[in-house]
Amino acid sequence: MSKRLSILLLPALLACSLDPGKEPWTPDSKPAATDMAPAPRAACESRDPLRRPLFGDLHVHTGFSMDAWVQGVRVTPDDAYRFARGEPIGLPPHGADGSPSGTMQLERPLDFAAVTDHGEWLGEVRICQDELSPAYDSRSCRIFRGEQPSWLGRILGLRGFRQQLAGAVSLSGRNEEICGEDSARCREETLTAWRLNQEATERWYDRTPACSFTTLHGYEYSRSPASTKIHRNVIFRNEVVPELPISWIDTPTELEFWRKLRSQCLDVDSACDALAIPHNPNLSNGQLFQVPYRDLPIEEQRAQAKLRAGLEPVVEMVQYKGESECRNGLYGVLGGPDELCDFGKVRDLPGLPLEDCEEGTGSGAQRGRGCISRLDYVRYALIEGLREEERIGVNPYVFGFIGSTDTHLGNPGAVEESSALPSFSSDTTKLLHVGESRRPVPFRSAGGLAGVWAEENTRDAIFDALARREVFATSGTRIAPRLFAGKGLPEDWCSQGDRVARGYAEGVPMGGRVETKAGAGSAVRFAVHARRDPRSAALERIQIVKGWHGEDGAFHQQVSDVVRNPDAPAEAAEDCRIEPAGGDSLCATWVDPSFDPAQAAVYYARVIEAPTCRWTRWRCQALPEGERPDACSDPRVPTTIQERAWTSPIWVAPEPPPSTALD
Repeated sequence: MSKRLSILLLPALLACSLDPGKEPWTPDSKPAATDMAPAPRAACESRDPLRRPLFGDLHVHTGFSMDAWVQGVRVTPDDAYRFARGEPIGLPPHGADGSPSGTMQLERPLDFAAVTDHGEWLGEVRICQDELSPAYDSRSCRIFRGEQPSWLGRILGLRGFRQQLAGAVSLSGRNEEICGEDSARCREETLTAWRLNQEATERWYDRTPACSFTTLHGYEYSRSPASTKIHRNVIFRNEVVPELPISWIDTPTELEFWRKLRSQCLDVDSACDALAIPHNPNLSNGQLFQVPYRDLPIEEQRAQAKLRAGLEPVVEMVQYKGESECRNGLYGVLGGPDELCDFGKVRDLPGLPLEDCEEGTGSGAQRGRGCISRLDYVRYALIEGLREEERIGVNPYVFGFIGSTDTHLGNPGAVEESSALPSFSSDTTKLLHVGESRRPVPFRSAGGLAGVWAEENTRDAIFDALARREVFATSGTRIAPRLFAGKGLPEDWCSQGDRVARGYAEGVPMGGRVETKAGAGSAVRFAVHARRDPRSAALERIQIVKGWHGEDGAFHQQVSDVVRNPDAPAEAAEDCRIEPAGGDSLCATWVDPSFDPAQAAVYYARVIEAPTCRWTRWRCQALPEGERPDACSDPRVPTTIQERAWTSPIWVAPEPPPSTALD
């Protein structure tokens, strides 16, 4: 398999640009990964050539991240991996003696996880905690530790916010008051933090034949110009990684980031391999999937599109800040409303008008401001990719789907609605407070999970699944969906005992591409199967979603029910008890009735559970009526949820294929 790329804190209220009066902070003289071989591991006792589903979380923050630390989170990467394995950890707020206010424990351990602390300010956070550091008593560190009442003000203390404004300079670069004139102090402590993260990641990787738990090295690149989220999580194949994370402070554009990670990892003569996962595009004001190179020469456009497609094979569909699949009523989208697009929206408070960006972009989404774009949602980003393929012959948006949590409590995989904590705090009053916020906590999701189809639970197998896009996203449930497509798949695929083997032999799995010939006559058949979460509700239905770019210039969508469970409950139980009804799985084959072999299109499956109680209802019902916060009586706050899973897409396009990154 060819090497791939990858990429990766907090909103800086102003757009970032390097201070022209200073040299950018260069991490060191030897930033690239070293020429070393990964440590050996035992062969797994169990290996399935037809692949099995594994569930994990690839978006996890601990007290190493500045925004978590200022909220009182003190868990370490070791604690996070311990939690993922099923052990309890403490929760904030902590007492004067450091004791937690409570504990939390997963009901079901994860198969894999990655701690992805923000690459920005890792060193500064350590310096401001170290009483022996010469910068400990600096004004910036005192602000960070709590002199400033707002948590954003505390984080801006790391940036030297007041000093930089007084000097009328940009809010970029390193804070000399903390880092020193040459930034060496921050570089040294960033190295220490990154080393501690790596040591914990190695400590918890099960290299025995049991292959019970996999850890992956990673970090987050967190560019947030004007409070717009344009973040990526970097995930590495193994322990061979660059010396330091890349942050937006010294690498302020995505193009620079991709090129730097290539030069430090993929283009180095070593075992270093990495990929980037754009996350949470629903707060990007159209910027995450905009096409920035349209004014460049055509060959440069194609080169940048290929670079992106090759380095970003996966996108985060859902996390605690909501779902990023689709939205009704957006500019230039035809095909009628999708009733299930109202799921997990964090910017839909009644009374707050939402402007459509149309073909442009905006800013401020992390503060509930700015326009909303169709490119904030992956369904339409996929169609934008088809439009680009028509225009320049390269599709930059060839990605599969995963979910994760974006937890800042160091508790990966804590997505059970009955115990979810979709915030920095475990305080029920804060969790259930709506107030006047533009993005109140009760509208947040419990978080999602990343699903992969892998031969075994090892780093290589999981990384390969991500790279080939044979992955799926869930809203927290452990549904296991599969999708195949091909002209040779039989209509009775569901009744065949060897259907999975035939799916691989006679079609392509999710993440793949099917080529068609105009006038060939035979349509592509899709085969979809989903197994329910044994501890969750019955499966209600499976749908196949189609997207394409029309000759009219519009984005078209089509949603088709392909199989339903007639016994699935229509409502959640009053006492929130879950009683599965019907079979443990759903299966169907389907041919698109509007199939056109000359039309490029993208298809994915969406699996829907019967309604169950949402985390807000669980929390409210656990309190006496007279003690319930405002979210418990606010009609805008959802009380039920239909958990779901999304397969990665399959692209169907006429041959000969354009030059794409699918090769």
